Amino acid sequence: MELPKVVSRDAWLLARKELLIKEKEWSRQRDAQSAERRKLPMVRVEKDYAFDGPNGRRTLLDLFDGRRQLIVYHFMFDSEWEQGCPACSFVADHFDGVLPHLAARDTSFAVISRAPLAKLERFRKRMGWGFPWLSSFGSDFNYDFQVTIDQEHPDYNYRDYYPIADAMASKMKGPPPGEGQGLSVFLRDGKQVCHAYSTFQRGLDPFLNTYNFLDHTPLGRQENGLPMSWVRYHDTYQENGK
Repeated sequence: MELPKVVSRDAWLLARKELLIKEKEWSRQRDAQSAERRKLPMVRVEKDYAFDGPNGRRTLLDLFDGRRQLIVYHFMFDSEWEQGCPACSFVADHFDGVLPHLAARDTSFAVISRAPLAKLERFRKRMGWGFPWLSSFGSDFNYDFQVTIDQEHPDYNYRDYYPIADAMASKMKGPPPGEGQGLSVFLRDGKQVCHAYSTFQRGLDPFLNTYNFLDHTPLGRQENGLPMSWVRYHDTYQENGK
């Protein structure tokens, strides 16, 4: 990678101010898009979803914990796996610190995976996470929200997943996963729960502060191949970070 050229402070300041104009325009565009997102119509959740948690069965309504909003991260953890997806683990490393701030804005947060609860708990203990993590094992939840993919449920990120997976096969190590990562947002009105929003793949970038930090550096994300292929479980990096 070619490094930026070294210039005088005055030349740097001129270039920085030019970029600042573009950054401010992007901020305005982001604010406008966020406002548009808040106006999306919603869909009533008609099914009575229930999940296995450390304190027993909990419904989707229970996960609100009395708050108006609920954010769910769909963590890739197949029922046959012994540990969670490394990329989802990277995302999950950013969660615990925001929980009290979300609660202060009337918003609850939970992570849901298809693997049985015992596997989730073992992996959570290893990773040292404290966020609520529940199992949807045996329910339709993952299928209905398009984060478990098979021939009968081929949609992921609002399109057929398989042509994309075939095109990526040469870059992937092994067959494409049957689980997908994503994030869904729900709003509660009394006991009525509505689905407001879901996003997948690159739509999760705003929730990754590691990327947000790296995007402000000259070297950037340093991803020359498949995105996140460099990511490791946080307890497996060497002392030099690799």
